[in-house]
Amino acid sequence: MRVPAFWDSNGVWPHLLAPFSTITAAATAHRVARPGWRAPVPVICCGNASVGGSGKTTLALDLGERLRARHVAVAFLTRGYGGRAGKALRVTPDHDARDVGDEAMLLAALAPTYVGADRAASAQAAINAGAEVLIMDDGLQNPSLRKDFTFLVIDGAAGFGNARMLPAGPLREPVAIAAARCQAAVLIGPDDRGVVQTLPAGLPVLRAGLRSGIDPSLGRLHAFAGIGRPEKFFASLRAAGATLVATTAFPDHHAYTGPEIARLLADAALSGAILVTTPKDHVRLPKDAAAGIRAVGVSLHWDAPEEIEALLRRWAA
Repeated sequence: MRVPAFWDSNGVWPHLLAPFSTITAAATAHRVARPGWRAPVPVICCGNASVGGSGKTTLALDLGERLRARHVAVAFLTRGYGGRAGKALRVTPDHDARDVGDEAMLLAALAPTYVGADRAASAQAAINAGAEVLIMDDGLQNPSLRKDFTFLVIDGAAGFGNARMLPAGPLREPVAIAAARCQAAVLIGPDDRGVVQTLPAGLPVLRAGLRSGIDPSLGRLHAFAGIGRPEKFFASLRAAGATLVATTAFPDHHAYTGPEIARLLADAALSGAILVTTPKDHVRLPKDAAAGIRAVGVSLHWDAPEEIEALLRRWAA
């Protein structure tokens, strides 16, 4: 999907759709009130209050790497956006994004990953396979599994949009209600929208930025992306010193076709550029085209890395 422009305003459409937002709020409140299964191992959730790409998967990968460095057996749980897989399926190299979703493919490259709408069933499968800590990529509004520590992930540039509920705005539930179930917030990027002041006063806020893995010496680049906010990817490349001669944005989780990739490759060749995209997009490319396109990942660069390390130490203790 493409994010509607009116989600960032309080014009006619948000007002017209406001009655439907009350239905969303009531349905979400009813759903999250249901009791969930208590796992015998710790459960960390990387969630958000709004739809779209806030950086949940990037945070989940960062936490997974930090816990694995402590010799903790980590497993990831995710719904598997757009995937066709059934419940509690472990992701393997034989799967592709059409089966399990693009985020699941990235997570599985680091640690065992299970997809399924029933997070409790996925958790049980992961625990049976030896997981000592479970990390949920998304799931703040999913009540099937109780969380021990939840991060509210916020994109500093997008904030909470017009602060209205779906479909009048991007929120899945009111920010204050979502934050009340979280133990810390992670703000990714500068706080361009002033969201920190809207959070509960006692909620710790950890700040981080995105660091691109691009090599600036590659030369001219044509970048494309089909993620929640493609401009975040383009901005991270520019910040790393890359030379972008063109950018192409697609809807989030876009399913690329052969003709689309052929056009992109032709355009890049005409301008003497290398075609680059995100790892999430790369796993969704037609297999016969993926070899000619570079995947450039991003990682979190914490303003105060000692804060996340101290938090994990206290939580683990």
